[in-house]
Amino acid sequence: MFAVLKTGGKQYKVQAGDLLRVELLAAEAGDKVQFNEILMVGGDKPQLGTPLVAGAAVQAEVIDNIKADKVITFHKRRRKHSSQRTRGHRQQLTLLRVTDVLATGADKSGVKEAVGTAIARRAAHGTKGEAAVAAKPAAKKAAPKAEAKAAPKAEAAVAEKDDLKKLSGVGPALEKKLNEAGVTSFAQIAGWTQADIAEMDEKLSFKGRIEREDWVSQAKDFAK
Repeated sequence: MFAVLKTGGKQYKVQAGDLLRVELLAAEAGDKVQFNEILMVGGDKPQLGTPLVAGAAVQAEVIDNIKADKVITFHKRRRKHSSQRTRGHRQQLTLLRVTDVLATGADKSGVKEAVGTAIARRAAHGTKGEAAVAAKPAAKKAAPKAEAKAAPKAEAAVAEKDDLKKLSGVGPALEKKLNEAGVTSFAQIAGWTQADIAEMDEKLSFKGRIEREDWVSQAKDFAK
């Protein structure tokens, strides 16, 4: 029996005993993880998901967190102030051994859900954000005058957005996407890590545009 699972924006066809390399997971060597996004289960009675197969899962054991082979990228901008840059990148991966394919009755007890590091970090920040949101009503009741004074400053901060269209390949449509995702300044982009780039690339379907156009380096120059 085999299954088609989805993780890190990619799909993999697996069966028990397979070795699998996926985008970095929030897990350590020796952990048992379970993939719950199953698109298809094959066998005597194939099941197709709509979009997922209910109750199906793939369980695996983490062997190690590794890095892929180095990829060299070369960027050259032919403009008045031309520039070129050569950079190397090694994608972080998790090496797994598939232990079981469950067509039904997926068991989560004692098994860690397989999630990417970016998703795990966002979930952790979301918990803090919810606590902050819950505390806001009390603060409003306690100091309505202070909030009224702070409102003009907040509006001014929102109005002061960087012109992200200065980045290579960014037009009004992409700038709107970035703004809706909370990205409004060059300083934010300049501080992105590889995990942040992977998260934004998947979230906004940029298909590698961030690294291809070298937005981080451009943002650092514009933020000075």
